[in-house]
Amino acid sequence: MRVAAKCGTIKKMEDNPVKMKTLLLKYEKGKASILAKVEHPFHVIKNLFGYRKVRYKGLAKNQVQLFTLFGLANLVLATRCQGKRPPSWSESDR
Repeated sequence: MRVAAKCGTIKKMEDNPVKMKTLLLKYEKGKASILAKVEHPFHVIKNLFGYRKVRYKGLAKNQVQLFTLFGLANLVLATRCQGKRPPSWSESDR
């Protein structure tokens, strides 16, 4: 299973002697922690940079633009981890 299981299906499971329910919960928690780490750059690109739709400019140009955006998102996230806040976009316009 690569997609997160729905809560209802886990709740319906009976806690049998093999402890399948607890094993499945640990497995799902591992998947959720990976998903949370992967989703942060997408959040930065969509909400901070406003990049929601891709215009077709050619596959190579779109790929370069996405690589650049993900590189910038990594820089933003790195500054957040260090406790420094990047300047807001309105301050850079001055």
